[in-house]
Amino acid sequence: MKKRYAMRSFLAGAAAARAGDEMSGPALLLAGFAIGGSVTEASSLLAGITVSAAVGGPVLGALLDRSPKPGRLLAWALALYAAGLMVILLSLGRLPIELTVLIAVFTGLLGPALSGGWTAQLPRVVPRDGMPRANALDAMTFSVASLVGPALAAALAKLLGAPAAVVASAALIAFALPAAWTLPARHGPKRVRPPTSVGGLKRVRPPTSVADDLAAGFRCITRTRPLARATLTSVISCTGLGMLITCTPLLGERAFASAADGTMLLSCTAVSALAANAVLARRPRAIAPDTVIWSSTLLLAAALLMAATGHPALVVTAALTAGLGEGPQLVALFAVRHREAPERLRGQVFTTGASLKITGFALGAAAAGPIATRSLPAALLTAAGVQVAACLSFHAFASGRTASYD
Repeated sequence: MKKRYAMRSFLAGAAAARAGDEMSGPALLLAGFAIGGSVTEASSLLAGITVSAAVGGPVLGALLDRSPKPGRLLAWALALYAAGLMVILLSLGRLPIELTVLIAVFTGLLGPALSGGWTAQLPRVVPRDGMPRANALDAMTFSVASLVGPALAAALAKLLGAPAAVVASAALIAFALPAAWTLPARHGPKRVRPPTSVGGLKRVRPPTSVADDLAAGFRCITRTRPLARATLTSVISCTGLGMLITCTPLLGERAFASAADGTMLLSCTAVSALAANAVLARRPRAIAPDTVIWSSTLLLAAALLMAATGHPALVVTAALTAGLGEGPQLVALFAVRHREAPERLRGQVFTTGASLKITGFALGAAAAGPIATRSLPAALLTAAGVQVAACLSFHAFASGRTASYD
């Protein structure tokens, strides 16, 4: 009964935190525009809270790996992130926008806690034989969050005003605090370096530093080939997804004569991803995760090719197909990380991977804008090419791994 409750608590906390995270971006955009009256200021807030994740992820992961009670540290990270959102809201219109963006940058350092930092704790909640199904259920919380978060932000902003949406996003993240705080503690010896031999006597080195752990984590990701190719493939694929999402308003305008319908396409993708992951949760061992990772990129490439036609029926089909690729890819990526990452580096592997994906997404979104302004089909075809490149990058790695991460 304890394990069942722990898993329900884990999923409830993950869903709440990630829904709050998905709300925060649109909510900050709406609040920045409503209070500051400038699209530039609003977009700079979103850029500030996402750009720093690349730096914060590895450090946060290393600290989680070193902590004897990672759940407590995770809870503090969530609390500070929620508090940061409130400080951003209170500073809008009261402080210079440069200072508000700086607050957003510092808040964004904790962003990976809501994604990779949380997922890295899953092996402490379920036994090894239950991991495949639990992994699929965990990935489903991302799909639920991406479906519910933006819609809830828009509804609250319309009914109660944009600041209410920011408050609600912070409240959802705070709602996850008890689930994070009560996560199981780590059991095992303290982190030490391998002993050295001096004059025939073994000398135990002092505990490793954060810098040592960061170096070991990056070596783990780059030298463990299954992990390296899964990470590289997912980052390149996420770059293509960033391009697709940037194109959705123009795609909605072209296919349905309404830019707002572009956001509905994202809902179709989220529903499709949720359905695909629900199937995987029932049959978690049906397809090897490594196979899912490279094959999902081909599904995404096919979806982008269909979207480039601009035909309404094909555009909707493309949105649904994209979900069939995106959802299972996330499940498979988590499975590979859990399988390949050593226990002492798991948190860092997950948060660093999340940071790299966020960076790839941002680069794709930035690159797609100028291309789509000139030609929407060209932008979508370029994104399809990026997905093919992701598939090729996976196969460019030979199988095998290295054994040491110290």
